[in-house]
Amino acid sequence: MIRFSLFASLTGVALSLSATPALAQNDDLMTDLDPASIGVQDVEETTVEGDGDGEGISVTVTADAWQDLGIAIASFATNRDVSTPANSQGTAALGLELARVVYSDLRFNGLFRPVGPDALPRPSYPEITDPAWNTWRGRSAEMLVHGYVRANDDGRLTVGCYLYDVALQSELVREGWVVNPSEWRRAAHKCADLVYSRLSGEDPFFDSRIAYIAETGPKDNRIKRLAIMDSDGANHRFITNGQSTALTPRYSPDYSKIAYLSYVDGNPRIYVYDIGSGRQTLVTQSANPTFAPRWSPDGRYILYSMAVGGNTDIYRVSAAGGGTPQRLTSGPAIEVGGSYSPDGSQIVFESDQSGAQQCYVMNSDGSNQRRISFFGGRCASPEWSPRGDQIAFTHIVGDFHIAVMNPQGRNMRTLTNGWQDEGPTWAPNGRIIQFFRTERNSGDTSIWQVDLTGENERRLRTPVGASDPAWGPVLP
Repeated sequence: MIRFSLFASLTGVALSLSATPALAQNDDLMTDLDPASIGVQDVEETTVEGDGDGEGISVTVTADAWQDLGIAIASFATNRDVSTPANSQGTAALGLELARVVYSDLRFNGLFRPVGPDALPRPSYPEITDPAWNTWRGRSAEMLVHGYVRANDDGRLTVGCYLYDVALQSELVREGWVVNPSEWRRAAHKCADLVYSRLSGEDPFFDSRIAYIAETGPKDNRIKRLAIMDSDGANHRFITNGQSTALTPRYSPDYSKIAYLSYVDGNPRIYVYDIGSGRQTLVTQSANPTFAPRWSPDGRYILYSMAVGGNTDIYRVSAAGGGTPQRLTSGPAIEVGGSYSPDGSQIVFESDQSGAQQCYVMNSDGSNQRRISFFGGRCASPEWSPRGDQIAFTHIVGDFHIAVMNPQGRNMRTLTNGWQDEGPTWAPNGRIIQFFRTERNSGDTSIWQVDLTGENERRLRTPVGASDPAWGPVLP
């Protein structure tokens, strides 16, 4: 994917491609862009693999004055309706699909009140940079999202995204991307991120991916496979075949690898799966069970737990393989589930050294271990927010709930009220938490999301049962 910024006036387009010289302006959006005139260089592109139209929902953080903000998201226009590998029906049909994805991303986050393209007039191509203001004022739209999609001569697509303030009749922000046809959904997520960030002031999160455990079969004989998908459930892929149970996946910070627990040899071992090559590497050679892998923020290390003689401690090993693992905890208690702070200086983990399952924090070298959970019940599976301001965890008080606290263990708040909600993982912007819910009696599992208010809770649709989600960072 090539990202470019649109920063000309409403009647002109100027493109700034990453890693390219600066650019030429065109007087009319309808004018074809000559790559030579804007200094397009070869860049490494990311291709989204798989296909599918998975239904999913993302949720934001705060309910405030923006909550009733009306946003009209019109169908993306095209200069020439032609068939592409992204949509054989043509770029006009693809423009409608792009707007639908943007609408779906923004719809259930508790922050905006969007109206999707199926309920709106379709703007013409020239109107993308010159909106028909009277049309949108008459529909009580306070904000307007316009976009376009063009089929390029090299087979790729150019997608542009514009956000307007209808009352002021002014453009707030614009951006665009040159993508392979298989990446068209990424361009839509980028557009949703642009709108979300500009209006909320929060960091983006829609253009990201999720690893999880796909579950099929009866309750007492579940098949558990490693799977990945986009943040909205689309582009779903199974990574393992289910012949051996997989658990607790975690993306590396650069999305190139996934660390996870596998019973491939009959015993729990941690493997790293290389997404590009499909190769699997055993993290550390040991006759003892190893589990609960977590990456360091710089991708250099993997935390894991290992059980030796009935005692479980947390270790750190080089993600590159080789070297001697460093033992970080050494008491007689059971310590598992380490998660780094964003700066890598601290680790939050769970331990029963106080006699019950509680959450602790230590320095990254294992020093200065101290308990932080003193609010009653048990504290399990803690996960540090990417922003560093919160720790999500499973609060066990009879039932299992998702809760948050600050890094000092104060200001604890319960966000969910299911029978068995567990395994929290953070959105890249640190304002939404994903978790999995197990249904009573059936044992059926599904992935859910909740914002930090606890008021906007939604299920993420998956093709089969789902558990152990792990939300990766925003895609590079």
